[in-house]
Amino acid sequence: MTSKSHHLCQVNISYMIAQLSNPIMAEFVAQLDSINKLADSTPGFIWRLQTEEGNATSIDAYDDKLILFNLSVWESIDALKKFVYRSQHGQVMRYREKWFHKSERVNTALWWVPRGNIPTIDEAKKRLQHLNDYGDSPYAFSFKNKFLTKEPISIASGI
Repeated sequence: MTSKSHHLCQVNISYMIAQLSNPIMAEFVAQLDSINKLADSTPGFIWRLQTEEGNATSIDAYDDKLILFNLSVWESIDALKKFVYRSQHGQVMRYREKWFHKSERVNTALWWVPRGNIPTIDEAKKRLQHLNDYGDSPYAFSFKNKFLTKEPISIASGI
C-alpha cells in the first residue's frame, strides 16, 4: 500500500564485530556498493543517508564506532520489505552473524512522515530508542506490528 500523503522512514543499527577495515569484515564491505546501488534502483525507494562516498559507513551516529547506522525513506512498507527480505540484500542478511553481533535490543524502527520530509539522525535515534523503551506505537514500530496510520505522531502528543 502506497500513501499519497506520507512516506515510510526506517532506521537500522548493527553492532559490527570489528572495524570495517578489519579483514574479518572484508566480505561485507565488498558487497556495500552493490547493495546500495540495488536500494537506489528498487521500486519504492526514495532516499538514504549517505556521504559523498555513496554510503553511510563513516557517519558516527553513536559514540560506539562499531555501530553501523542506516537511515532511509520508502514509498511503502511493502517496497521496503521487498528490498530487505526478497532481494540480494536478503541474501547478505542470511550471513549477518559473520559480521554483526546479535542484539538483545530492537535495532530497526519504522515511522511515517509527510511526503518530502527527510528524517534527521537525531530523529531516527529518538524513534529507535522510543521503540526499545515502549514497544510498537504509531510513533515508532516494527515490521511485526506495523501501523498503517499515516498521521505523523510526536512524543509531545502524549504517547
